[in-house]
Amino acid sequence: MKIFKYALLAIPFLYFSCDNDDDTPDPVNEEEVITTMNVTLVAQDGSGTVTMSSVDNDGEGPNQPVVTGGTINSGTAYTGMVEFLNELESPAEDITEEVMEEADEHQVFFTAGGGLDVVAQAMDADSNGNPLGVHFELVAGSAGSGTLTITLVHEPEKPNDGLSTAGGETDIEVTFDVVVE
Repeated sequence: MKIFKYALLAIPFLYFSCDNDDDTPDPVNEEEVITTMNVTLVAQDGSGTVTMSSVDNDGEGPNQPVVTGGTINSGTAYTGMVEFLNELESPAEDITEEVMEEADEHQVFFTAGGGLDVVAQAMDADSNGNPLGVHFELVAGSAGSGTLTITLVHEPEKPNDGLSTAGGETDIEVTFDVVVE
């Protein structure tokens, strides 16, 4: 009889210990390390190609990235592409592919500053028709100089009215010095 009592007392413990709840936490989706941003601008009139880059050889280490700006022609439209790499890996990991595969979760923003007369517009979109910006068109206005800041945002609010209303987290932001001749 005592064994029967103990067996009855053990049943609730066995029941609750064998439930199907999965207490394993969801895996953390770590942000990718982006050490390099390459920007290629191809003049639509055939007058040439401009390459700008930012390379941060130590990732989030103490050294500042090496940023190389560019010179573009006034009154010229350019077809542009932004490439994101993790060069801490060997061979370098192309983060651009992931950004394009996860287009709904990313957006590239372009901000002209310092009097730079350019307009940039995304030429690609996510599955909902919202701008992505890996491929873009840049139109140079009048001669002058200033900065072009390119920002990759992870999980922005879409649609948005630009970087100021996008929210999300900045994956990488680089400010390039640009001269328009």
